[in-house]
Order: sequence, then C-alpha cells, then structure tokens
Amino acid sequence: MTLLQEAPPQTALNPIWIGNVYIETPLTLAPMAGQTNHAFRTMCREMGDCGLVCTELISSQAIHYKSKKTWHMFDWTKAERPFAVQLFGNDPAMMAEAAKLVVDHGADIVDVNMGCWVPKVVKKGGGAAMLNDICNATWVVEAIVKAVTVPVTVKVRSGIDPDHITAIEFAKIAEKSGVKAIAVHGRTADQGFTGSANWDIIRQVKEAVNIPVIGNGDVKNAADAAQMLSETGCDGVMIGRAALGNPWLFHEIAHEIRTGEALPKPTASERAAAAIRHAQLSVESSTIGERQTIYELRGQLTKYHLGVPGAASVREQLVFAESLADVEAILEPYL
Repeated sequence: MTLLQEAPPQTALNPIWIGNVYIETPLTLAPMAGQTNHAFRTMCREMGDCGLVCTELISSQAIHYKSKKTWHMFDWTKAERPFAVQLFGNDPAMMAEAAKLVVDHGADIVDVNMGCWVPKVVKKGGGAAMLNDICNATWVVEAIVKAVTVPVTVKVRSGIDPDHITAIEFAKIAEKSGVKAIAVHGRTADQGFTGSANWDIIRQVKEAVNIPVIGNGDVKNAADAAQMLSETGCDGVMIGRAALGNPWLFHEIAHEIRTGEALPKPTASERAAAAIRHAQLSVESSTIGERQTIYELRGQLTKYHLGVPGAASVREQLVFAESLADVEAILEPYL
C-alpha cells in the first residue's frame, strides 16, 4: 500500500500544486460550454476562494482551421490567473498544435476534455468518446505534454457507461504520461447530468495515483464539499452547475469549512448587483456586439434568483432583454 493510500482523508482546504502552478484554495470552477466565459470566470474570482477557473471547452479542430467563432473564445486575461484552457479533440497532432497556441496566448494550464457527453462532441470522437479508446487518449495526452511547458491536466467521467468504468485505469496511464492533475466527474457519460455521481470512483482514482485528484459531481454547498473531501480523500473540489447565478458559492464553501459557520446568503440587492456586474463585464469583453452578447447571456442572468415577490416576472423580462440598458432597467429597482 502506498503512502498516499495510508494518508487520512482530506477534511480541510489545503493548497495544492498542479505542476508548478500553486492553487491556494482547492475549489475550482468546472468548464461549462456557453457558461464559463471571461465574465463569469471573473465573477467567481472576484467573489473569492475560487482557486482555479477554466474556459469553456474549445475545439482543437476549430483552432486548426482558424474558425472565427473560436477565436472569440480566446477571452482570458492575466487577472484571472491561475486559469486553465480546456481543449477537446481526438487527433494527437491537432491537439498538440492547439495546446501550443493557447499557451502562447497565456494559458497557465492546458486541460484535456475527456468527459463531455454532448452528442455533437462525442460524434466527432472528442470528449467522453475518448474513454472508448484508451490507446488514442494516451497518444493525445503524450503529444500535448511533449508540446508545452505548462502543466497538462485531464477531466474525465468515471467511464462511458456502468459496464465500462475506465477512470481508474486511465488515471494511472495519464500520470505516467506526465499529466499533473486529473479531475473526475463521478457520473458515466451515458448518465449526462441524470442520477447521482458515484464518489467511490473518485476515491479509487485518488488511491491509484500520486498526482492531485479533483472531485466533481453533485457538490452544491459546504456540506457536500466537506463530505466529498472526507469520503474520497480527493485534493480539491470542482463545482459547475451549482455556481451558475451563484458566483459567491466558492467563498461560502471555503468560509464554512474553515470556520464551521455559514455566511448569510446574498440579499436580493446583492444578487441584482451581481447580475448587472455580470452583464457589464460581458459587454465590455465582447467581440460579437452588445445585442448578441445579451442574447447569449439571458440564460445566465435568469439564474440570479432574487428570492423576492415578483422575481418570476423579473426572470421573464430578462429573457427578452436586448441591451445592457434593458438589463440594468429590469434589475435596478432591486438594488
């Protein structure tokens, strides 16, 4: 039995190193397509205790063919550091080429997506489809590790389906290939976001490798995060959907784990102010124009639940907002 396996379960938020990148608070933002753009990543960092943010997944093939839409996703700034840029694809040379490019543009970490279950990604052989071909997945990882000087990480699902659990096997291979950390979502790809995450898979991965393991799946509050750390021994916790419309979640979790005391929930005024700030950041960093930016942002803004009478009406109005001025006019009465 290794020293790592004999170590007691993690119950505190200890800093971690991913290669040479220091993560002060091991609470990380999960990459989410159409969600984790510059504005939202900045919101999570500003609210505190989000130790690492990650871009939404970016196609290596789109980078190779110089897709104009994909270049709009190169929206990160130094203020977000440390941050990871997530890539997906199944061609080792193309993935290595994309990795070099994002590192040239400032990425602190290159993350490889091997967990996305969305059909349009899987049909192209990327995301969770990589779990069906461990050999090619290994070639992809090795090519990226050789191509860049920054740490390379991988995000996986537990497997493609319950009969093919591959996370443990691949984690060992990834570590030998030079990967510096692995994030494990405890659901299989065929689950999507249904059912429950199997945290025992995260525990098994943690016991199998010596690199940091970040657990993902079904963490919505401090109690969930503390339980995941304790049950799996993982080094960090990755949070996705629970953070949408709730960028202060990382600070709330960290504060409660550190002190044992829960912070007061944000007021309606604070939530309205955060939604306005989110919209302002989105417009300021946009390369696609204000109207299109607000169109794409509507879904995120409706997640800032005000929790007051008339809140449903506010969400309905936000669905039809067309400008920053519209958003501000809808929300300012609640400030």
